Amino acid sequence: MLSRVADSLFWMSRYIERAENNARMIDVNLQMMLDIEGSSKEAIAMHWLPIINTLEDSELFHSLYAIPDGDSVAEFITFERKNPNSICSCLAYARENARTVREQLSSEIWEQINKLYLFIRSEEARQIYRSSPSEFYSLIVEGSYLFQGITDTTMSHGEGWDFIQLGKFIERADRTSRILDLKYHILLPQDEEVGGNVDTIQWMAVLRSCSAYEAYRKVYVDQVHPWKVAEFLITNERFPRSIRFCIDSLDSALHRISGTVDAHYGNEAERLSGRLRSHIIYSNTTEIFSPGLHHYLDNIQLRLNEISNAISELYSSNPYPDMETQIQAFLASQIQTQAG
Repeated sequence: MLSRVADSLFWMSRYIERAENNARMIDVNLQMMLDIEGSSKEAIAMHWLPIINTLEDSELFHSLYAIPDGDSVAEFITFERKNPNSICSCLAYARENARTVREQLSSEIWEQINKLYLFIRSEEARQIYRSSPSEFYSLIVEGSYLFQGITDTTMSHGEGWDFIQLGKFIERADRTSRILDLKYHILLPQDEEVGGNVDTIQWMAVLRSCSAYEAYRKVYVDQVHPWKVAEFLITNERFPRSIRFCIDSLDSALHRISGTVDAHYGNEAERLSGRLRSHIIYSNTTEIFSPGLHHYLDNIQLRLNEISNAISELYSSNPYPDMETQIQAFLASQIQTQAG
């Protein structure tokens, strides 16, 4: 497969997954604010700022918005075209990548991506968002689910499909780790004890942000405990959004592409994914929490970045920053057209 095609399929998939995760995270946090009564402006800011920080967009956010509250953070992560990680930008990036490889996609895949892109830019989307944010974000998540289902059922499961899997699972593992890190390090109020009402509500929000609450309760039927939530979202081998499941799927896709036998590696990306996979498989709760959950998750994020870079060096002739520059120019032209 041409490296240009592989690169576009990889990033198309990553951007769709990123848009879905952003929608789920914002929706859950908006709903969680309803459970926290009598919050001061400072408390509201402390609730929303960590989300910006964990997405590593705090500098850009503060340059555009004065107050970190639900309205400004939701706008920034949902519609802000100057934010390269907003849902609107992610869907534009996904569409532009898909456009360059339309011959590799089924017509149904292209139509679904185009439908999502046109929806997020429409006045209808704004109206739904103003009347019911939860309904709006549900439509984004459902649109991503449709993309994944259509891709699985209308595209041959060859190299192209495997590159789509690479993008999906590396992005999903990264976002799950960031959601966990966000809660454990920042969200717990200083006057609230671990295991208190606010703490429990927030850990339930973490599970819901990963669509994991019902799956978690089927494994752990008792109260929501921090160490059990972390264990479930990191090491569970059957839940599709756990870090282990994502790394297993990522590693398998890499081996299918190269043809290398499982448990061996034929390139740097496979070596790095195999090392991370073994690290997670043989981790237990003590090893995860002993050095600190933040340290453990930060290490996972660094390793995922290494794998992503190795994949780009191995299969991509168009480094990601160049593609982002092209798409930013495309978005700017769209804004100028509308302004005119």
